[in-house]
Amino acid sequence: MSETARTVVIEAFGGPEVLQLRDRPVGEPGPGQVRIRHKACGLNFIDVYQRTGLYPLQLPHALGMEASGVIEAVGEGVTHLSVGDRAAYASAPPGAYTEARVMPAAQVCPLPDEIGFDEGAAMMLKGLTVDYLFHRTTPLSRGDTVLFHAAAGGVGLIACQWAKSEGITLIGTAGSDEKCELAKAHGATHVINYRTENFTEKVRELTGGKGVDVVMDSVGADTFEGSLDCLKPLGMMISFGNASGPVPPVNIGILGQKGSLKITRPTLFTHIADHAACQAMARRLFGKVTGGEVKIRIDQRFPLEQIADAHRALEARQTTGSTILEL
Repeated sequence: MSETARTVVIEAFGGPEVLQLRDRPVGEPGPGQVRIRHKACGLNFIDVYQRTGLYPLQLPHALGMEASGVIEAVGEGVTHLSVGDRAAYASAPPGAYTEARVMPAAQVCPLPDEIGFDEGAAMMLKGLTVDYLFHRTTPLSRGDTVLFHAAAGGVGLIACQWAKSEGITLIGTAGSDEKCELAKAHGATHVINYRTENFTEKVRELTGGKGVDVVMDSVGADTFEGSLDCLKPLGMMISFGNASGPVPPVNIGILGQKGSLKITRPTLFTHIADHAACQAMARRLFGKVTGGEVKIRIDQRFPLEQIADAHRALEARQTTGSTILEL
């Protein structure tokens, strides 16, 4: 097939200026692959990490990990998708910032008719992340307390609603009073403006000095040490992102000194690597959305040709909720 699709690629690591829009051939799906015509693409911090080289890619490389669209062709052995199906995904390899692509089918999920393409593009990576945080990382039960950083972001607003739907107390942090109010409106039990309050002291105050059961931290370097001090003995630290930079090396003995703490550094792509697990996680996410327990908030929209502006807004923490790229 000689058709081409506008695709965002990088030929060098660096700032948003390295993002280039190119016409690239699409091709036909081989065994275990599909060709999908995108309706919208998602924007995530992992895209920034890959653009800067924090998560290295072999260059040149297309970027983007999340999109929604319609299946145009199905390769041999693919049974869960058919031509004409609505679909959405968060999946490796990068390359979702494009009009159409051929890609592995295993992590591409049938999208229910009740969920729009914009929502589908905005929810997969963030929503599946929340699913593994709450269901696949450490046991969480009704009444447990979680500290969630960046609670007004795309992952955070889903997490606030998810926690409320399952009876989990969520203490959310954000960098402005407006963002704190947004998190509160989406189900956070308590909110802390980390620019005006010491979040560690406030968490201790809110928990009567006990600390929280779990910290979910995608901020990284700026919040890591304070987060450990928010945990109760035997608590779990889930470090799942590096928005402020990577966490420095940790002296593991600190975990013993602070109360036999546990720590993990998961990634979504480990959790969804298994086809059956990925599809089950997506069905649980879709159920939360179609059941009204989770609403996907899209606060920013950029045309594909303004991808550099989208990255600048994300890095400057000027975004709330989810951001999509329109095609």
